[in-house]
Amino acid sequence: PEWQTVSPALFNVLEHALQVSKLTSGAFDVTIGPLVNLWGFGPTRNHYATEVPSDTVIIRVLQHTGYEKLQLAPEIKQIRKTDSELYVDLSGIAKGYAVDQIANYLDKKAIQHYLVEIGGELIGKGRNTRGEAWQIGIEQALPLNRSVQRIVSLDNLAMATSGDYRNYYEKDGLRYSHTLDPATGKPIRHRLASVTVLHESCMHADAMATAFMVMGPEKALQLANEQQVPIYMIVKSGDGFEERYTDKFKTYLNKL
Repeated sequence: PEWQTVSPALFNVLEHALQVSKLTSGAFDVTIGPLVNLWGFGPTRNHYATEVPSDTVIIRVLQHTGYEKLQLAPEIKQIRKTDSELYVDLSGIAKGYAVDQIANYLDKKAIQHYLVEIGGELIGKGRNTRGEAWQIGIEQALPLNRSVQRIVSLDNLAMATSGDYRNYYEKDGLRYSHTLDPATGKPIRHRLASVTVLHESCMHADAMATAFMVMGPEKALQLANEQQVPIYMIVKSGDGFEERYTDKFKTYLNKL
């Protein structure tokens, strides 16, 4: 496979994606695009109407995924695929990157107060019209309900949320989440319904939210504490939900 020159922007996103992949032991992986398509959650969104993929097909597709198959040469800003069928899907990190870029532009223009949001990933800086830090709601993990679970104060901080409570389908009484585990090639089956991550970089928060969602509540909490990353989780418990968060997150939560 030959090395290819890519734009600085694409290289930066891929470089960060691979860093998060290593940090999360592969829970975040931009090469799972073929699996996303296979399960019907890709751009075409037509598979799941007919059948759930067989283990044989999943294993075959899994052979052409894996972040280790994407190589980067930082000094010359080039990349190469060690598998010709490798397919990169940046949907778990690109929105966060775009938010960062807009925020950087506003900073250069010396704009002190702003809120930038793209597809649920956002950065708040300065104050809102009431002179307060930006007040952002975390949704309850209910598919048909858009009510607020908690309010977070954002000042010079990015926030990203990942959840499986809205993008899923049901087949033969089983629920299939759009969040896929790169290790198994199948939708996650644990009790974590949504996770919210705070960080100065929205790109990092975006990718980590996806990774934590794959990892499940226990592993996510452990890694978040190790990395000192503020996270807030809504976890299924019996017929309802419970909340869990790191001590670092506590300072950003408004009193209910």
